[in-house]
Amino acid sequence: MNADSVLEGITVVDLTTFVTGGFATTMLANQGAEVIKVERPGAGDDSRHSGPPFVDVDDYEGPGTAASPHGESPYFWTVNYGKKSVELNLKTDEGLELCRELVAEADVFVENFRPGTAERLGLGYEELREDNPGLVYCSISAFGETGPWSDRPGYDLLVQGMSGIMSVTGPADGDPAKVGLPQTDLITAMWAAFGIVNALYRRELTGEGDRVELGMLDAALPWLTKQAAKAFLGEEPTRMGTKDPVLAPYQSYPTADGYLNVACANQKLWTALCEEIGREDLLADSRFETNADRVEHMDELEAELAETFTERPTDEWVDLLAEDAGLPVGPVYGVQEALGNEQVEARGVVDSLEHPAVGEIPALEHPLNFERAESGFDAAPPLLGEDTERILERLGRSPEEIDALREAGAIPDR
Repeated sequence: MNADSVLEGITVVDLTTFVTGGFATTMLANQGAEVIKVERPGAGDDSRHSGPPFVDVDDYEGPGTAASPHGESPYFWTVNYGKKSVELNLKTDEGLELCRELVAEADVFVENFRPGTAERLGLGYEELREDNPGLVYCSISAFGETGPWSDRPGYDLLVQGMSGIMSVTGPADGDPAKVGLPQTDLITAMWAAFGIVNALYRRELTGEGDRVELGMLDAALPWLTKQAAKAFLGEEPTRMGTKDPVLAPYQSYPTADGYLNVACANQKLWTALCEEIGREDLLADSRFETNADRVEHMDELEAELAETFTERPTDEWVDLLAEDAGLPVGPVYGVQEALGNEQVEARGVVDSLEHPAVGEIPALEHPLNFERAESGFDAAPPLLGEDTERILERLGRSPEEIDALREAGAIPDR
């Protein structure tokens, strides 16, 4: 990583699995931090087994291995670019001691066990800060460490339901719908990375480490914004499909061959839209005079605009309205189109990295572009245990001591 990276010189010990911790520490790796992922011997992070699809690595000979018998998981890659992997058996005294040594030299420690588990393992904050007073320690759980639900297990699906997100997602006359990506996992990960960087900044000012503790449910609720505003006034937000509770037109409309998103919600944009699509009659309709009027008569507005937009294919509307008239409209892409269009290519958002067992793999870059600092991934996601020996040597272990650790079951014998 370039020496001008913002987090160059910061070492993170990552004991997390799945997305909440994985994406948080990937964000730190993208900004130059060294992230050492401590994984269960022979199994590793659960996301290594998530799939299909998998990529075969049967011909690979080198350090590390694929945790899944099916091969490498591209899903695992997306939340683990640029990290190092060390296999340690924390149920052995030797493995636990190695982990504590790593943390003693680190800047950040991240775990997403159920509350109390880290303490039972001997990796609680109070214990680790005795050896490393400047440590930034981050704990992530489903519901946080206090409250009547703190002991419950939780995953993205549960939190999407309990945060109210599912109640406002999906068609108005349909069932509650899960957002089609692990939204609350990713929300939590971003809060965690934000909290860690804040704590590192505070350490620069005070010299003190800190503990950052957050729950997925807590993390999701601030994202309700418009829906929370209605609830604060005693209203119950409902599912509206692609419509918006306070803006119109601000939704998807069917076209002759797909869908078009239209976000012309202020008066200037509304007027220009009507003129460009040849519907000046709508400007004289009292039902649509102001944004508040259009929101009040949203269903009638949808019917009028849908009748017009179905007359042409999506690309024609985009050319006319976005390219020529400069209006905020756009297509609804599938994932392949989203990852492979000319804008994404021009910005270099989908890059490539050299994977030790697979060869060149695609990589989703992160969006921060600094004028005076470097960011980005320069290494592929690690194979399970790929860096175990190198890290142990860094801790001062000789080849003979590493062999003894294998015999003790602290690290795998392979």
